[in-house]
Amino acid sequence: MGLASLLVDAPASAASLTSVPSGWKQGTEPSWVSMYEYVPDNLQPGAPVLVLVHFCAGAAQNIFSQATAGGIVALADQKGILLVVPQTSQNCWDVATTASLTHDGGGDTGAIVHQVKYAITTHGANPDRVYVMGTSSGGMVTQALLAVYPDVFKGGSEFAGVPAGCWSVNDPDGQWSGPCAGGQVTHTAKEWGDMARAMYAGYTGFRPRIQLWHGDADTTISPVNQTEAIKQWTNIFGFTTTATMTTTETANGHSFKREQWVDNCGSVVIDAWTEPSGPHGTSINMNGQFSMPFFALDTDVGPVDPQVSRCGAGGSGGMAGTGGTGAPVTPATDPDPYTPPGCSCEVAPRSRVGSVFVWAGLVAIGAGTLFGRRRRVRRTTDIS
Repeated sequence: MGLASLLVDAPASAASLTSVPSGWKQGTEPSWVSMYEYVPDNLQPGAPVLVLVHFCAGAAQNIFSQATAGGIVALADQKGILLVVPQTSQNCWDVATTASLTHDGGGDTGAIVHQVKYAITTHGANPDRVYVMGTSSGGMVTQALLAVYPDVFKGGSEFAGVPAGCWSVNDPDGQWSGPCAGGQVTHTAKEWGDMARAMYAGYTGFRPRIQLWHGDADTTISPVNQTEAIKQWTNIFGFTTTATMTTTETANGHSFKREQWVDNCGSVVIDAWTEPSGPHGTSINMNGQFSMPFFALDTDVGPVDPQVSRCGAGGSGGMAGTGGTGAPVTPATDPDPYTPPGCSCEVAPRSRVGSVFVWAGLVAIGAGTLFGRRRRVRRTTDIS
C-alpha cells in the first residue's frame, strides 16, 4: 500500500481513549493505578492487545498522544488492535518493590496484568498476542513486565528504560533511584539474568522478545542502562553479549547502531537500538515504525505469535542461578554462556518495503493530530 492510498483510505474513527473505572480490580492493586483503553471501531474477536505505559509525571493521555504521533494508534485502527493504557497518580511507576518484582505479588506490575486480563475477557481478545511498549518510567515497566510476567506477554519495546531490578537500588518507595538512573548499578550478565529469573521462580517456559532503544547522550537515564539491559536479556535468552548481527540503520532521519540476537529458529529475540548523541527517549520516542513490525502487528494479527509459530510456546528459563543482590558490582563477561536447544525450522525473510510506505503515512496521520507538538523534560523525574 502506498502513502497516498493510505492517507485517502484511512477511515475516520469514532473510538477514543476511555476510562475503565471498575471491573478489572481484584482487590490487590495499589489505589494509585487506574485503567484506560482504546477500542477500535473494527475490533474483532481474537484481537491482539498492546499495552502503552507512560513516563514519570505523565498520564494515560500523554502516552496515547505519543503513540498517536508515532503511528501506533492509526495502525491499531487499521488492524483492529486493542490498546490498554494504565495510569499511575504517583510521580513514577513502581518497578522497585518486592511486590512489583514478584510474579503474582501485586504492585504496579500486577495491576497492569489484571487490566490486560480484564480487557481480554471483556473484549474477547487474544491472550496469546499481548505486547507492551513504554518510555522512560514506562520503559522500565516494560522490562519489568517481561521479566515478572513472561507467561502473559509475547514481546515488549522500551525507550530509555533500565534492566529489571535495577531501580530497586536505593529506592525504597519505588519513585526515583539515583544510582540506577545515573548508571552506577552494574552486574555481570549472569547476575542480571539470575535477578530476572528470581522474579518468577521456577519458570522455564516461553520468554518474550524485547526491543531496547536508548540515546547515548541521555542525561536523565544513563546509557549505561542500555549496556546492562543487553547483558540481562542476552543471559536470559542464553546468548553471549556479542550480537548475531550489528548494523547501522537510519530511523526518522537519525542514525542508530542496531544489534540483533537471533535464536535457533530464526526469530530476532533481542533488538537493541542505540542512537549516537541521542537524547532521552531517542529521537523517535514511541514511534512504531520498527516496534510494530517487531511484534509483527504491522502485517500479522492472526492467532499465533510468529516467534511461537517458529519454535513453539515452550522455552528455556535460561541458566540456573541464585538471583542478584542488587548491590553494584564491577561488570564482567559471563564466563559460562548458555546455549539453548535449537529447533528444526526454516524462516523466510519478510519484505520491509511495504512497511516503509505504510509507516510514513501512519506517522503523518498521527503527527497531524498533534500539530507538531514538541516533547520536553519538565523536571528530573518528569520525563516525556
